[in-house]
Amino acid sequence: MSSVGMTSNRPYLLRAMYDWISDNGLTPYILVDAAAPGVQVPPGSVKDGRVVLNVAARAVAKLELGMDKVSFLARFSGVSRIVEAPMHAILAIYAHENGQGMMFPAENASPQPPSADVAAAAAPAKKGHHLRVVK
Repeated sequence: MSSVGMTSNRPYLLRAMYDWISDNGLTPYILVDAAAPGVQVPPGSVKDGRVVLNVAARAVAKLELGMDKVSFLARFSGVSRIVEAPMHAILAIYAHENGQGMMFPAENASPQPPSADVAAAAAPAKKGHHLRVVK
């Protein structure tokens, strides 16, 4: 199956990781490229061009993990603000308590070919039974 014409898997992976982290009683944080187009965060929250956001249900309101962006209301220095991060700007999601989570590749990065170990494991065995296409 070709990846041509397929939608990004990032929103699906982000939602799955969010649920997994939350279901385990941990606090989901996202790492966002603050310089990416469409990112809307309080300027004081940015450090080294990135921002870490607590997206736990208890920390935010109106959380939307959409196909194109993550958006929610959060309080910064006592002031409620709208936060938006397009999917392409989200670099990672992880549990604050133990760091377990997932990093995301750049959206425009081409898929990496499998490593030699993976390719060798996927290669058919030299002897024994094997499947072949019959025309």
